[in-house]
Amino acid sequence: MKTLGLIGGMSWESTAHYYTRINQLVAQRLGGLHSAQLLLYSIEFDALQKLQHADDWRGAARLLVDAARRLARAGADGLVICANTMHRVAPEIEAAVQLPLIHVADATAQAIKHKGLQTVALLGTRFTMENDFYRERLQHRHGLRVSIPDEAERRTLHRIIFEELCKGELRTDSQEIFYRIIARLGAAGAEGAILGCTEFTLFGVAEKSAIPLFDTTEIHARAAVAWALGDNP
Repeated sequence: MKTLGLIGGMSWESTAHYYTRINQLVAQRLGGLHSAQLLLYSIEFDALQKLQHADDWRGAARLLVDAARRLARAGADGLVICANTMHRVAPEIEAAVQLPLIHVADATAQAIKHKGLQTVALLGTRFTMENDFYRERLQHRHGLRVSIPDEAERRTLHRIIFEELCKGELRTDSQEIFYRIIARLGAAGAEGAILGCTEFTLFGVAEKSAIPLFDTTEIHARAAVAWALGDNP
């Protein structure tokens, strides 16, 4: 089994779910008392989110590159960024640390194509929805068509993530808004919806959705376990 290096803390709520699911999946695959072989570095999220909201992505990249280097020195064989938004700085990490990085967008695209879908909606932080790093990878590398919520919906989703879900708050009214947005996107042509924020795993209930959901936390955790157990080169 390879050693996974997890860059977490963005937020710790979703990182805890990554840790749990990776261990559960290894136990399911190997049985007995098996668990994942991993290292975890948890970013101090308040410092990072201030850099994000100040549009200081160089500063944000420095934080994650430092985390990646620490994990590499500690013996990680490959890296997992336990967040969607911070894949914006994946190229900087890959340039600084000569370790494989299991990219959430690639794993998600494979899951979408496995279902035979071509047109999907992307929900996440404003950074993920409005910047090109995620959508362009899905579109140009994987040939998917990607739509995003309208501006008011993007503001609402961003607020729910940072003011509620990152604090572990699950509000029924916010969940209802979340699924109304997904339903509208489905009516506009989306065949499925990418839950492109790791905190959305706290919301994701497939039965409530008008279209299939792609929980990136679950998909990413499965891809990480497959890689660690040698399913992928």
